[in-house]
Amino acid sequence: MSNVALIVPERAADIGSFMVGRLLPFRQKRAVGPFVFIDHMGPAKMGPEENLDVLPHPHIGLSTLTYLFEGAILHRDNMGNEVEIRPGAVNWMTAGKGVVHSERTPDYMRKAEKALHGLQIWVALPLDLEETDPSFTHVEARDIPQLERDGLQIKLIAGEAFGQQSPVPVYSRLYFLEIKSSITQTIQLGDELYGESGLYILEGCVRSDGNAYEPKQLLIAKDSKLCTFEMEAGSTVYLFGGEPFPEERYIDWNLVSSSKDRLSQAREDWINQRFPIPPGESDYIPYPTRD
Repeated sequence: MSNVALIVPERAADIGSFMVGRLLPFRQKRAVGPFVFIDHMGPAKMGPEENLDVLPHPHIGLSTLTYLFEGAILHRDNMGNEVEIRPGAVNWMTAGKGVVHSERTPDYMRKAEKALHGLQIWVALPLDLEETDPSFTHVEARDIPQLERDGLQIKLIAGEAFGQQSPVPVYSRLYFLEIKSSITQTIQLGDELYGESGLYILEGCVRSDGNAYEPKQLLIAKDSKLCTFEMEAGSTVYLFGGEPFPEERYIDWNLVSSSKDRLSQAREDWINQRFPIPPGESDYIPYPTRD
């Protein structure tokens, strides 16, 4: 990517029963457009006694986007949704004024060898929708727009670009693209992008301005309109961003808001068990204690 402003390395983080690579937030860059949080899950090989078990936990003020490359996750929430997500599909959950969900290995996979690999993303909501009613949408892989262009395979996972719009119901102007190249070539996408832009390298190599960038690196552009880079054959990258909000967003654990007072209220509500737990669940993640 020409005009690289910042290189963000993947950093190990523990989400309870699973280690992930954290990309956002970063101390020098808290958000890219409305994207405020990105975790890279895996790739992980899991034995018959190893399973993903993220117990019920709350969110406010954001939408979550789950996108898998390999494996499966069973989503349960306190709206009554119980949905299994598979590779290429999208789970889009809007927390708004408050939601609780769990993420687990499906029952039929729990005693088998399995793999898990994907991205977990939080997208902040516009100020006037931070307290909207919660909702959940599942979009199958076959319904994600796909384009073939000059040796590129492009999926518009969320948002709008290339004159198309994903069926994922986003609430602000953004884009989240998967780009695969079958040949080594220079990619020029500046006219398709807007706002702030980040590029995550999943596999292969990206070159720009004489520098080579490898997997597990997130590149932040100075100007999305100047987004030009070379992809090696067999590379896969994820390009995301959009228009940033004028107000700062604060994060407290799994809670996001433009108001610190609202974060405090949500924190107290969770500690005092005022959020309902999803059907089929009995335990939950307590608010983390700090030394």
